[in-house]
Amino acid sequence: MITKIMDVSEEPINMEYIREASEILKSGGLVAFPTETVYGLGGDATDKEASRKIYAAKGRPSDNPLIVHIAKFSQLEDITENLPKTAKLLADAFWPGPLTMVCNKNQVIPYETTGGLDTVAVRMPNNPVALALIEESGCMIAAPSANTSGRPSPTKASHVYEDLSGKIEAILDGGAVDIGLESTIVDLTEDVVTILRPGFINMDMLREVVGEVRMDPGIVYNDKGTTSGARPKAPGMRYKHYAPKGDLTIISGEEDTVVGKINQLTREALKEGKKVGIIATSETADRYPEGEVLVIGNRSDESSIAHNLYDILRRFDELSVDLIYSESFATPKMGQAIMNRLLKAAGQKTIEV
Repeated sequence: MITKIMDVSEEPINMEYIREASEILKSGGLVAFPTETVYGLGGDATDKEASRKIYAAKGRPSDNPLIVHIAKFSQLEDITENLPKTAKLLADAFWPGPLTMVCNKNQVIPYETTGGLDTVAVRMPNNPVALALIEESGCMIAAPSANTSGRPSPTKASHVYEDLSGKIEAILDGGAVDIGLESTIVDLTEDVVTILRPGFINMDMLREVVGEVRMDPGIVYNDKGTTSGARPKAPGMRYKHYAPKGDLTIISGEEDTVVGKINQLTREALKEGKKVGIIATSETADRYPEGEVLVIGNRSDESSIAHNLYDILRRFDELSVDLIYSESFATPKMGQAIMNRLLKAAGQKTIEV
């Protein structure tokens, strides 16, 4: 299979490419497309075979549910039952945008799309290419991130091509994404809105809309950067994700001690003949005299850290590093989301100093 790349990065959107991609979806094929979070690997959410193709292309565990992407609120009502009033409140506040709601499903969406669950995860992306594709195809689009399962999520079309070339029919290249981290996921099937995956929309923002909100215990991190050990409700959260090829370790603590520890570990690894990568901020990069130092962003603009995270991890793959040491990022608004992804990429491997 030859994967066609279609450039839709310029305005107005090339609707010929959108129509071509729509025909692929309607015929049961797969198309990668940009959203405001990461690139998604899309198939018709109501088509069992299309969902099976998504799992196969990614090498994704079949009990890991896919998120259904829609273009209007009525589509959420069409595929769910017992929809709570909080769904409309949250949609009015955050859709289109990086919020996924987990609701009780009806028979429209097959179990192949929901990973065998009686719930369905749904969001309305805030990206003109994604919305045009949904509307033109007439499909609700099931779309996980468009990468090989376990690898860093794709924030550019080139990342998608690297992982999935020859496995999918087409990639809509909309340029680099805006946010760079996957959507916040909230569970609306219980009495209290529960965050299953942190993202750009944080707990304080949700509380302003619906009042009480809690965090699933499986993703609550203690001071050492590890979870309580409770089993997360979302099946996909059992698996290691976002991992670079090099062995990643997160160093947490006060800045001076973190920098000192990373420099010590780097010196020791270099003596052993290892190639070392370091994830630093613009505030600390010049304090690392050795190793391959990449700047992820700056702490005064935490969105820059989120935006660059996956690209940084993939750049270390290109540099063929053996080990990666990263500072910890306990930033006020997106820190929970950034650390959620970074800890998964490290397989929870941390050092507290």
